Amino acid sequence: MKVVETIKDIREAIKGLQLEGKKVAFVPTMGALHGGHLSLFRLAKKHADEVVVSIYVNPEQFGPTEDFGSYPRTLERDLEFCEQEGISVVFTPSDEIMYGIGKKFMSIEIEELNAYLDGGSRPGYFQGIVLVVNKLFNIVQPNVAVFGQKDYQQFQIINQMVKEFNHDLSLVMAPIERADDGLALSSRNAYLSNEERKKAPLMYQKMKQAVNKIQNGLLVPKFLLEEQQQELEAKGFKNDYLNVFSMDRMAPVSQLKKGETYLIAGAVYLGKTRLIDNIIFEC
Repeated sequence: MKVVETIKDIREAIKGLQLEGKKVAFVPTMGALHGGHLSLFRLAKKHADEVVVSIYVNPEQFGPTEDFGSYPRTLERDLEFCEQEGISVVFTPSDEIMYGIGKKFMSIEIEELNAYLDGGSRPGYFQGIVLVVNKLFNIVQPNVAVFGQKDYQQFQIINQMVKEFNHDLSLVMAPIERADDGLALSSRNAYLSNEERKKAPLMYQKMKQAVNKIQNGLLVPKFLLEEQQQELEAKGFKNDYLNVFSMDRMAPVSQLKKGETYLIAGAVYLGKTRLIDNIIFEC
C-alpha cells in the first residue's frame, strides 16, 4: 500500500495503475475510520480493480462554531485499517496541498438542493464539500467513486456536480452500515458518553415507526413526525430536523403519493453530539 501526500505523487500512483489497465475506485474520507467506511471500501472493490482512499479533514465544510478542532484524527490507526482492507493508495494531503497559500478568488454556489436538511442547518457546509470533492476528483480522476447513503443529501449534490462539471466517473451509493442496535455508524459516535450511546438508537427506531405508519396509509406525515420529535425530546434529544423529503430536490413533502419513493431524514443533538440518519422508503 502506498501512502502519498502530494498531488504529484498521487497522480503518478493513479497513472501507474491505469497504465496497467486497472479500473480505479475512489473513497474520500475524513479519517477516524469505522465499520461504515470499511463497507464503502468493500463495495468499491466490487466495482474496480484497485481502491484509492483519501484521508483529509476538510476545514471548508466546518462552520466557525463547529467541531473542526476536535474532530477525531486517528491517522495511524486509519492506515492500519486501509492496509488490512487491501487499499492500493492512500492520499493524506495537508491544507496547504489542498488549498494552497494566499487569497482564493473562486468559490462554488449551490441552488435549491442544499436549502433543507443539513444544508439548511449548516450554512456553507455543502459548498465546502463540493469544493473539496471537486478538487479530489480532478486530482485522482477515478473511474468510480463511492459515498454512503447516511449522507444522502451529499450524494445527491455530488451527483449533480458530476453531471454539471462533466466529471468522467460514475458514482455508487453504499447502504447505511449500522451497529447491532440500529445506530448508524459515524465518526462522531465517539463523542457519545456511555449513557448517550444507549439512547442514540432511538432516533432510528422513531423513524422506522413513522415509515411503518406512513406505509399503512398515513399520507400526511406532519403530525406523525411532530409526535416522533416530542418523544425524542422527552428522552433528552434536541431536534434539529425530522421530515419526509423528495428524493430528487431534497425538499420537504407534505402530501405523499402511493407508489412514490421518499426519504425520511433527521438530525438530532444528544449531548454535544450531532447525529444524522435516514431511511429510503416507498409509500
